[in-house]
Amino acid sequence: MTAKSKSRTRSALHAATLLALLAGSAYLTYTLRAEEQAKAPAVQVVDTNIAAGAGAGESGAQKWERLSSPDRSVMRDGTGQVLATFTDGARTASLTGPSRTFTEPANTTTRVVTENWVRLMPEPWKPGAENERWFKEWFKKYFGSQEDDIFATAFQYGDQAPVKKDAQGTSYAGDASFGPLNPDGSAGNDLRLEQSDFYDYLGTPYTFRNGTKKQAQAARYRSMDCSGFVRTVFGYRARYPLLPDDKPGSGLPRTANGMARASLGADVLPLKGVGPQDRPVNIDVIQPGDLLFFKLDARTKDRLDHTGIYLGTDTDGHKIFISSREEANGPTIGDKGGTSRLDGNGYYATTLRSAKRL
Repeated sequence: MTAKSKSRTRSALHAATLLALLAGSAYLTYTLRAEEQAKAPAVQVVDTNIAAGAGAGESGAQKWERLSSPDRSVMRDGTGQVLATFTDGARTASLTGPSRTFTEPANTTTRVVTENWVRLMPEPWKPGAENERWFKEWFKKYFGSQEDDIFATAFQYGDQAPVKKDAQGTSYAGDASFGPLNPDGSAGNDLRLEQSDFYDYLGTPYTFRNGTKKQAQAARYRSMDCSGFVRTVFGYRARYPLLPDDKPGSGLPRTANGMARASLGADVLPLKGVGPQDRPVNIDVIQPGDLLFFKLDARTKDRLDHTGIYLGTDTDGHKIFISSREEANGPTIGDKGGTSRLDGNGYYATTLRSAKRL
């Protein structure tokens, strides 16, 4: 073999070796990527097309089930998945929709990821209402709708929430405070004054259905106490009828105690008393959107003195609620003044006394 032939042979061998190495490298890279993709968690895709047309009006697409404690009607799809829950005597309905995440980074690491969309129906639910015209029209409009619901509205008053104004220039949403500073209070001891209602937040007078007119106090502008927050979300924004005080009537009373004891909606955790022994033993029956009532202060004697809205479980499995409180100076799901959890033996968990589905 000549020197020239030997050189060609070596060049061919080098080329073959290089190609083999490249092929092996490519195969190894492909294999490693495949293994990494197999180990990676699946991407969570949010289906925003669970809209009204997705079986909502088709004959035979839904299955209705009657459950008790509390008495309610549950709508399921063909696979058994819950689409909506309607409780006898209550206007609050829970509809399944696109997943959302609610957070409050300034005060807590809690994250509530939920597919529950809580809305008010125009009439209280009763067995057989699924066949009535008002319900069919309401359900067609709101099932799958991403229009603001109770939860979205509630978070429009939390920490750093942007201001929203109506056509007249009135600020109807935005970061709310609890109330003005109490000249006789201190941190942890009535630091801020209560009794700020939705019309105080708005800074405008309000005439109730019974003719009573309330004037907003300038010092309480953009403030709402715990019951004022609930009345803002359910009443002023969602249009549930409101009362100017706690006197008997057709509407949501002014205080937490008045709401808890009113014959409205469905009592999912009936009030048995206000003592430590009256803490509900099992709270699994509560549903997102329920009103919660607490006994925090011994000075209020037999009165319940705090209220909030149940949101569901957070990403750590804890039952979370939102309420306006003086320690956080406004609506919060945070930890100031007590962790906003209903499970365990924390401050609010041990002081919970009842729950109502409005």
